[in-house]
Amino acid sequence: MDSQETGPKTTRRARGRPRDWHDKTAQNTIKSLDRAMEVFEFLSEAQGKPLTSIAEDMGQSPATVYRILVTLEGRGLVEFDTEEQLWHIGAQAFVIGARFLRRTSLVDRARPILRRLMEVTGETANLGIEKEGHVLFVSQVETHASIRAFFPPGSLSQMHASGIGKALLAQMEASRLDRLLAATRLEVFTDHTITDGDALKQDLAAIRAQGFAVDNEEKNAGMRCIAAPVFDMNREAVAGISVSGPTSRISEQEIAELSRPVIEAAEQLTQAIGGVVPVAHKGGDA
Repeated sequence: MDSQETGPKTTRRARGRPRDWHDKTAQNTIKSLDRAMEVFEFLSEAQGKPLTSIAEDMGQSPATVYRILVTLEGRGLVEFDTEEQLWHIGAQAFVIGARFLRRTSLVDRARPILRRLMEVTGETANLGIEKEGHVLFVSQVETHASIRAFFPPGSLSQMHASGIGKALLAQMEASRLDRLLAATRLEVFTDHTITDGDALKQDLAAIRAQGFAVDNEEKNAGMRCIAAPVFDMNREAVAGISVSGPTSRISEQEIAELSRPVIEAAEQLTQAIGGVVPVAHKGGDA
């Protein structure tokens, strides 16, 4: 049976959110908690600090900082070394971080990043991971252009002929890379496919130096791909983000310009999953 509304419509609130959810002004901020989190975050970046140094570096009184540290210590979030008289991050901080990682989905976190990357570049954005020596494509946001690259989620590609594959290979330890290449036949797909192991290693060294990889018509003639690695909390490359499209739109002259948003997207996803970009990788350094 249909029912008629006799009063004005009310905006439905999501469960668990107060009416002033979007109000971040001081009236909705617990200042003491905010100050405690500042101390906690500072200590996480500067481990092994004495009380006086923490207070001095943060511009806080030692008494205030001490009360905060003792409170956090009671929750296991920080620990005090009685011999060295130094404060450190506690084990409970790791436990909480691990809970975050358990609920973090690489694909879910990547979707808005891939969407923005597609909008910025105008090309199809892809997410892939390594699976048994191949690239497994797990997510994609297609361009609106009529001519497009298409790697449906679930499809596999040879790593040596893939932008994402080479981005991941370039971050592998030398011994693991050697084992993988020894067990892999470098199949020919086009005239541009790299099929010599030494030549591939030279290409991977250049990729490490510049921070991104290029599939220069190595898998499909007339198609290019630009990719960058995504890192986990252990600074290990666990995925790759790329844009791909026809050479008519991704010319050799446009590779450097398009690489910037790809690298930025990979760094955003790294941060979103709690990962860390290796220092040597930042800024395109080798």
